[in-house]
Amino acid sequence: MIVFDLQCGAQCGSFEAWFGSNSDFEEQRGAGLVECPVCQSTDIRKAPMAPRLPKKMADTPISKLAALQGELLKNSRWVGDEFTDTARAMHLGEIEQQQVHGNATLEQARSLADEGIPVAPLPLPVTPPSQVN
Repeated sequence: MIVFDLQCGAQCGSFEAWFGSNSDFEEQRGAGLVECPVCQSTDIRKAPMAPRLPKKMADTPISKLAALQGELLKNSRWVGDEFTDTARAMHLGEIEQQQVHGNATLEQARSLADEGIPVAPLPLPVTPPSQVN
């Protein structure tokens, strides 16, 4: 996995996104799958980045944590803003159990926990499949 600093062409600012490779980024951007998390514009380009770090610098705790999180989410389905409803429906047996991840406010997460639905925050931000995959 590689993280790129990306910039919105609509001047919303910059953000990070994870990709399997540079060619994955280019392919997804070309297909209109990479979008700004603020305005959903697909006019996205790479921001200037620092030079490649030596291997020993890449073995930092944060890079190890990012790799572990990536492995944990490999078989998880992104449900975006439907996370709360999806988690609740799985808990109630309305839909099939599966590993999912998405967005939830602190209030929504507390509500799920109060209902006995297991939920935990991820240590690092997750990029939606519209930007990675």
